[in-house]
Amino acid sequence: MRVFVTGASGWIGSAVTDELLAHGHEVVGLARSDAAAAALEAAGATAHRGSLDDPDGLAAAAGAAEGVVHLAFKHDFSDYAGASRTEHAAVSAMLDALRDSGRPFLLASGLVVGVTGRPVTEDDPSPHHGVDSVRGGSENLALEHADRGVRPVAVRFAPTVHGAGDPGFTATLTRIAKERGASGYVGDGSTRWAAVHRSDAARLVRLALEGAPAGARVHAAAEEGLLSRDIAAAIGEHLGLDAVSVAPEDAEAHFGWIGHFFGSDAAASSARTRELLGWTPSGPTPFEDIAAGAYPLLG
Repeated sequence: MRVFVTGASGWIGSAVTDELLAHGHEVVGLARSDAAAAALEAAGATAHRGSLDDPDGLAAAAGAAEGVVHLAFKHDFSDYAGASRTEHAAVSAMLDALRDSGRPFLLASGLVVGVTGRPVTEDDPSPHHGVDSVRGGSENLALEHADRGVRPVAVRFAPTVHGAGDPGFTATLTRIAKERGASGYVGDGSTRWAAVHRSDAARLVRLALEGAPAGARVHAAAEEGLLSRDIAAAIGEHLGLDAVSVAPEDAEAHFGWIGHFFGSDAAASSARTRELLGWTPSGPTPFEDIAAGAYPLLG
Protein backbone atom coordinates (compact mmCIF):
# COMPACT_ATOMS: atom_id res chain seq x y z
CA MET A 1 0.00 0.00 0.00
CA ARG A 2 1.24 3.51 -0.81
CA VAL A 3 0.74 5.40 2.47
CA PHE A 4 0.94 9.15 3.07
CA VAL A 5 2.18 9.74 6.62
CA THR A 6 2.16 13.13 8.33
CA GLY A 7 4.55 13.46 11.24
CA ALA A 8 6.59 10.75 9.55
CA SER A 9 9.93 11.94 10.94
CA GLY A 10 8.67 12.50 14.50
CA TRP A 11 8.97 10.36 17.61
CA ILE A 12 6.04 8.06 16.82
CA GLY A 13 6.01 8.70 13.08
CA SER A 14 9.58 7.56 12.44
CA ALA A 15 8.81 4.26 14.16
CA VAL A 16 5.59 3.94 12.13
CA THR A 17 7.53 4.66 8.93
CA ASP A 18 10.05 1.91 9.73
CA GLU A 19 7.24 -0.51 10.64
CA LEU A 20 5.34 0.11 7.41
CA LEU A 21 8.44 -0.17 5.25
CA ALA A 22 9.47 -3.40 6.99
CA HIS A 23 6.11 -4.93 6.05
CA GLY A 24 6.18 -4.06 2.38
CA HIS A 25 4.32 -0.77 2.33
CA GLU A 26 5.52 2.32 0.48
CA VAL A 27 5.71 5.48 2.60
CA VAL A 28 5.42 9.07 1.45
CA GLY A 29 6.19 11.23 4.45
CA LEU A 30 5.33 14.86 5.02
CA ALA A 31 8.55 16.84 5.58
CA ARG A 32 8.68 20.44 6.74
CA SER A 33 12.46 20.76 6.52
CA ASP A 34 15.49 19.57 4.59
CA ALA A 35 16.59 17.59 7.65
CA ALA A 36 13.24 15.80 7.89
CA ALA A 37 13.28 15.05 4.18
CA ALA A 38 16.81 13.65 4.40
CA ALA A 39 15.86 11.43 7.35
CA LEU A 40 12.88 10.04 5.47
CA GLU A 41 14.90 9.35 2.34
CA ALA A 42 17.60 7.64 4.42
CA ALA A 43 14.95 5.37 5.94
CA GLY A 44 13.72 4.34 2.50
CA ALA A 45 10.65 6.57 2.31
CA THR A 46 9.77 9.34 -0.14
CA ALA A 47 9.61 12.88 1.18
CA HIS A 48 6.69 15.19 0.38
CA ARG A 49 7.70 18.74 1.24
CA GLY A 50 4.95 20.72 2.93
CA SER A 51 3.26 21.44 6.23
CA LEU A 52 -0.07 21.31 8.05
CA ASP A 53 -0.58 24.94 7.05
CA ASP A 54 -1.01 23.88 3.40
CA PRO A 55 -4.35 22.03 3.16
CA ASP A 56 -4.24 21.97 -0.65
CA GLY A 57 -0.86 20.24 -0.60
CA LEU A 58 -2.09 17.77 2.00
CA ALA A 59 -5.16 17.00 -0.09
CA ALA A 60 -3.03 16.36 -3.17
CA ALA A 61 -0.74 13.97 -1.27
CA ALA A 62 -3.67 12.17 0.34
CA GLY A 63 -5.48 11.81 -2.96
CA ALA A 64 -2.41 10.23 -4.55
CA ALA A 65 -2.08 7.67 -1.74
CA GLU A 66 -3.84 4.39 -1.04
CA GLY A 67 -4.07 5.24 2.64
CA VAL A 68 -3.27 8.06 5.06
CA VAL A 69 -1.78 8.01 8.57
CA HIS A 70 -2.13 11.45 10.13
CA LEU A 71 0.20 11.77 13.12
CA ALA A 72 1.32 15.39 12.94
CA PHE A 73 -0.02 18.18 15.15
CA LYS A 74 1.22 21.70 15.85
CA HIS A 75 2.02 21.43 19.57
CA ASP A 76 1.94 25.18 20.13
CA PHE A 77 0.64 25.71 23.64
CA SER A 78 1.00 29.48 23.23
CA ASP A 79 -1.73 29.39 20.58
CA TYR A 80 -3.54 26.11 21.08
CA ALA A 81 -6.74 27.47 19.55
CA GLY A 82 -4.84 28.30 16.38
CA ALA A 83 -3.22 24.86 16.34
CA SER A 84 -6.67 23.27 16.67
CA ARG A 85 -8.03 25.30 13.76
CA THR A 86 -5.04 24.23 11.66
CA GLU A 87 -5.72 20.60 12.58
CA HIS A 88 -9.39 20.88 11.60
CA ALA A 89 -8.53 22.39 8.21
CA ALA A 90 -5.83 19.81 7.50
CA VAL A 91 -8.02 16.84 8.41
CA SER A 92 -10.95 18.22 6.43
CA ALA A 93 -8.80 18.63 3.32
CA MET A 94 -7.42 15.08 3.46
CA LEU A 95 -10.81 13.53 4.15
CA ASP A 96 -12.35 15.39 1.22
CA ALA A 97 -9.59 14.03 -1.01
CA LEU A 98 -10.40 10.46 0.11
CA ARG A 99 -14.18 10.70 -0.09
CA ASP A 100 -15.86 7.78 -1.93
CA SER A 101 -12.51 5.97 -2.30
CA GLY A 102 -12.93 3.38 0.48
CA ARG A 103 -9.34 4.12 1.53
CA PRO A 104 -8.16 4.15 5.16
CA PHE A 105 -7.57 7.37 7.07
CA LEU A 106 -5.88 6.85 10.44
CA LEU A 107 -5.89 9.80 12.81
CA ALA A 108 -3.77 10.23 15.93
CA SER A 109 -5.87 11.11 18.94
CA GLY A 110 -5.57 10.99 22.71
CA LEU A 111 -6.95 8.86 25.52
CA VAL A 112 -8.03 11.76 27.73
CA VAL A 113 -11.70 12.01 26.73
CA GLY A 114 -13.36 13.21 29.92
CA VAL A 115 -14.08 9.85 31.55
CA THR A 116 -13.38 9.69 35.29
CA GLY A 117 -13.47 6.91 37.86
CA ARG A 118 -12.75 4.10 35.41
CA PRO A 119 -10.48 3.35 32.45
CA VAL A 120 -11.49 4.81 29.11
CA THR A 121 -12.67 2.16 26.63
CA GLU A 122 -12.94 2.10 22.87
CA ASP A 123 -16.71 2.62 23.22
CA ASP A 124 -16.27 6.02 24.86
CA PRO A 125 -16.75 8.76 22.26
CA SER A 126 -14.66 11.89 22.20
CA PRO A 127 -16.55 14.86 23.68
CA HIS A 128 -14.80 17.28 21.34
CA HIS A 129 -16.78 18.59 18.36
CA GLY A 130 -16.13 21.46 16.01
CA VAL A 131 -13.26 23.60 14.84
CA ASP A 132 -12.92 25.49 18.13
CA SER A 133 -12.72 22.39 20.34
CA VAL A 134 -9.66 20.40 21.45
CA ARG A 135 -7.56 19.40 18.40
CA GLY A 136 -10.28 20.93 16.24
CA GLY A 137 -12.64 18.07 17.04
CA SER A 138 -10.64 16.05 14.53
CA GLU A 139 -11.46 12.60 15.92
CA ASN A 140 -15.20 13.07 15.51
CA LEU A 141 -14.67 14.87 12.22
CA ALA A 142 -12.80 11.85 10.87
CA LEU A 143 -15.20 9.22 12.20
CA GLU A 144 -18.17 11.05 10.67
CA HIS A 145 -16.71 10.16 7.26
CA ALA A 146 -17.34 6.45 7.78
CA ASP A 147 -20.55 6.87 5.78
CA ARG A 148 -18.87 9.03 3.14
CA GLY A 149 -16.78 6.40 1.45
CA VAL A 150 -13.74 6.63 3.74
CA ARG A 151 -12.39 4.07 6.25
CA PRO A 152 -11.56 6.35 9.20
CA VAL A 153 -9.88 4.95 12.30
CA ALA A 154 -9.05 6.91 15.45
CA VAL A 155 -5.79 5.74 17.02
CA ARG A 156 -5.77 6.95 20.62
CA PHE A 157 -2.24 7.06 21.99
CA ALA A 158 -1.40 6.71 25.66
CA PRO A 159 -0.01 9.84 27.36
CA THR A 160 3.34 8.09 27.68
CA VAL A 161 4.71 6.66 24.43
CA HIS A 162 8.12 5.72 25.76
CA GLY A 163 11.44 4.30 24.64
CA ALA A 164 15.08 5.24 24.20
CA GLY A 165 15.27 8.88 23.17
CA ASP A 166 11.68 9.67 24.20
CA PRO A 167 11.27 13.48 24.15
CA GLY A 168 7.82 13.42 25.73
CA PHE A 169 6.16 13.49 29.14
CA THR A 170 8.58 11.21 31.01
CA ALA A 171 11.60 13.14 29.73
CA THR A 172 9.91 16.38 30.80
CA LEU A 173 9.19 15.01 34.28
CA THR A 174 12.81 13.89 34.50
CA ARG A 175 14.10 17.36 33.62
CA ILE A 176 11.79 18.96 36.18
CA ALA A 177 12.93 16.50 38.87
CA LYS A 178 16.55 17.43 38.22
CA GLU A 179 15.74 21.14 38.34
CA ARG A 180 13.70 20.85 41.54
CA GLY A 181 15.95 18.38 43.31
CA ALA A 182 13.03 16.03 43.93
CA SER A 183 10.75 13.86 41.81
CA GLY A 184 7.24 15.14 42.28
CA TYR A 185 3.73 13.78 41.90
CA VAL A 186 0.43 15.61 42.41
CA GLY A 187 -1.55 15.11 45.62
CA ASP A 188 -1.54 11.52 46.81
CA GLY A 189 -0.24 10.27 43.46
CA SER A 190 -3.25 8.07 42.84
CA THR A 191 -3.92 9.40 39.35
CA ARG A 192 -3.07 6.91 36.62
CA TRP A 193 -1.41 7.15 33.22
CA ALA A 194 -1.71 4.61 30.45
CA ALA A 195 1.54 3.86 28.66
CA VAL A 196 2.84 2.11 25.55
CA HIS A 197 6.27 1.41 24.12
CA ARG A 198 7.02 3.17 20.85
CA SER A 199 7.56 -0.11 18.99
CA ASP A 200 4.20 -1.47 20.15
CA ALA A 201 2.47 1.77 19.13
CA ALA A 202 3.98 1.57 15.65
CA ARG A 203 2.87 -2.03 15.23
CA LEU A 204 -0.66 -1.11 16.27
CA VAL A 205 -0.80 1.63 13.64
CA ARG A 206 0.18 -0.85 10.95
CA LEU A 207 -2.36 -3.42 12.07
CA ALA A 208 -5.10 -0.77 12.18
CA LEU A 209 -4.15 0.49 8.72
CA GLU A 210 -4.35 -3.03 7.34
CA GLY A 211 -7.47 -4.25 9.08
CA ALA A 212 -9.43 -1.94 11.39
CA PRO A 213 -13.02 -1.34 10.23
CA ALA A 214 -14.44 2.06 9.36
CA GLY A 215 -15.33 4.09 12.41
CA ALA A 216 -13.15 2.13 14.82
CA ARG A 217 -11.42 3.60 17.84
CA VAL A 218 -8.28 1.69 18.83
CA HIS A 219 -6.23 2.21 21.97
CA ALA A 220 -2.44 2.23 21.97
CA ALA A 221 -2.15 1.40 25.66
CA ALA A 222 -0.03 -1.51 26.84
CA GLU A 223 -0.26 -0.60 30.53
CA GLU A 224 -3.79 0.37 31.56
CA GLY A 225 -2.86 2.80 34.29
CA LEU A 226 0.42 3.40 36.12
CA LEU A 227 0.14 5.35 39.36
CA SER A 228 1.72 8.78 39.03
CA ARG A 229 3.49 8.33 42.37
CA ASP A 230 5.10 5.13 41.04
CA ILE A 231 6.31 6.97 37.94
CA ALA A 232 7.77 9.69 40.16
CA ALA A 233 9.36 7.07 42.43
CA ALA A 234 11.02 5.32 39.48
CA ILE A 235 12.45 8.60 38.19
CA GLY A 236 13.57 9.55 41.68
CA GLU A 237 15.23 6.21 42.34
CA HIS A 238 17.27 6.40 39.17
CA LEU A 239 18.29 9.99 39.84
CA GLY A 240 18.95 9.43 43.53
CA LEU A 241 16.18 11.87 44.49
CA ASP A 242 13.23 11.62 46.85
CA ALA A 243 9.72 11.29 45.44
CA VAL A 244 7.59 14.04 46.98
CA SER A 245 3.95 15.08 46.93
CA VAL A 246 3.07 18.42 45.37
CA ALA A 247 -0.22 19.99 46.45
CA PRO A 248 -2.72 20.24 43.58
CA GLU A 249 -2.86 24.03 43.94
CA ASP A 250 0.93 24.17 43.52
CA ALA A 251 1.13 21.77 40.55
CA GLU A 252 1.34 24.43 37.86
CA ALA A 253 4.04 26.35 39.70
CA HIS A 254 6.07 23.16 40.30
CA PHE A 255 5.60 21.34 36.99
CA GLY A 256 4.66 24.11 34.55
CA TRP A 257 2.31 23.18 31.68
CA ILE A 258 2.61 19.45 32.33
CA GLY A 259 1.21 19.78 35.86
CA HIS A 260 -2.39 19.75 34.66
CA PHE A 261 -1.83 16.56 32.66
CA PHE A 262 0.16 14.76 35.35
CA GLY A 263 -2.57 15.50 37.86
CA SER A 264 -5.31 14.09 35.62
CA ASP A 265 -6.46 10.49 35.57
CA ALA A 266 -5.78 8.92 32.16
CA ALA A 267 -6.24 5.17 32.58
CA ALA A 268 -7.42 3.29 29.51
CA SER A 269 -8.26 -0.23 28.46
CA SER A 270 -7.08 -1.74 25.18
CA ALA A 271 -8.87 -5.08 25.59
CA ARG A 272 -11.11 -4.62 22.55
CA THR A 273 -8.23 -3.33 20.45
CA ARG A 274 -6.20 -6.45 21.24
CA GLU A 275 -9.10 -8.69 20.35
CA LEU A 276 -9.95 -6.79 17.17
CA LEU A 277 -6.44 -6.61 15.73
CA GLY A 278 -4.56 -9.41 17.48
CA TRP A 279 -2.26 -6.80 19.00
CA THR A 280 -0.05 -8.09 21.80
CA PRO A 281 2.33 -5.49 23.26
CA SER A 282 5.78 -6.88 23.92
CA GLY A 283 8.04 -3.87 24.49
CA PRO A 284 9.64 -2.80 27.78
CA THR A 285 7.53 -1.06 30.42
CA PRO A 286 8.20 2.60 31.32
CA PHE A 287 9.83 1.45 34.57
CA GLU A 288 12.20 -0.82 32.64
CA ASP A 289 13.07 2.02 30.28
CA ILE A 290 13.73 4.42 33.15
CA ALA A 291 15.91 1.90 34.98
CA ALA A 292 17.85 1.17 31.79
CA GLY A 293 18.65 4.88 31.31
CA ALA A 294 16.52 5.30 28.20
CA TYR A 295 16.21 9.05 28.71
CA PRO A 296 19.10 11.36 27.86
CA LEU A 297 18.44 13.48 30.95
CA LEU A 298 18.71 10.47 33.26
CA GLY A 299 22.02 9.73 34.87
